[in-house]
Amino acid sequence: MSDLTGIRHDVVVVGGGAAGLSAALMLGRARRSVVVVDQGKPRNLKAPHMHGVLSRDGMSPVDFLEQGRAEARKYGVTFVEGEVTVIEPAVDGFVVRGLQDLRAKRVVVATGLVDVLPDIPGVSDLWGTSAVVCPYCDGWEVRDQALGVIATSPISRNQAQLLRQWTPNLTVFGAREAGIPDGELAGLEARGIVLAPPAEKVSLGDDVVVATMTGDVHVARVFVGARPRPSDSLLMALGCATTDTIAGSYVDTEPGGQTSVAGVWAIGNVADSKALVSIAMGAGTLAATQINISLLEEEIAHAIA
Repeated sequence: MSDLTGIRHDVVVVGGGAAGLSAALMLGRARRSVVVVDQGKPRNLKAPHMHGVLSRDGMSPVDFLEQGRAEARKYGVTFVEGEVTVIEPAVDGFVVRGLQDLRAKRVVVATGLVDVLPDIPGVSDLWGTSAVVCPYCDGWEVRDQALGVIATSPISRNQAQLLRQWTPNLTVFGAREAGIPDGELAGLEARGIVLAPPAEKVSLGDDVVVATMTGDVHVARVFVGARPRPSDSLLMALGCATTDTIAGSYVDTEPGGQTSVAGVWAIGNVADSKALVSIAMGAGTLAATQINISLLEEEIAHAIA
């Protein structure tokens, strides 16, 4: 691997998922010097397929990212494998520290989020395959089959009501215990959704077996109210402003991903828990165009000076 430590790059992208790769690709095409630092641990690593991505529906997430890296390399984008430990402001931009220390005029943080799963035996073992989170991503493949929702908070009401579009045979486990209000419970039952006791264990046989205090329930797939936690430690250390949302605290960004810290962009799931793959890709493209313009304006000002 070449030594990139002493080189000042236009942009360092931290995170090589859909958002980060999309930003890197567009910046590379704009003839910017770009380095992507990535740990190789995407959120959807265990998922066999991804869906709802135009022209890539059903593609393996791993294959998708490999193709994205290959496309970005064609435009001169360089990749470094490893973890970024800190991003430090410098006189001429930033120093991105990790296995290699990289200097950059602009930084894009696309580090995603972590799904915090309920402490129910079996859920983590099935996560990404038989235990999932997104009806848009996985509902079609199990349409009209028996499905389950493990409620973890009042927000699980939304997941259950949405999933009802894909099947008339839906059971919600632990809805009351998760804090869903009585009025919302009535709304679930009014649409034929069965309310069951909390899940005590999840296992896989011919189908997914959800064990409760009153017996086992068999479903084709179980949807889990995972709690998203943004991987935003780098942004917090930089002092980026945040806002408390119903899904937790997230960094403040302008529509193009610019944070409150000049020169730092945050895109994808680290800034938006609802950013599906296609949304993250669009966020990366938009951020790239804004970053390029910011660099261009800086270059014009230097030329005039």
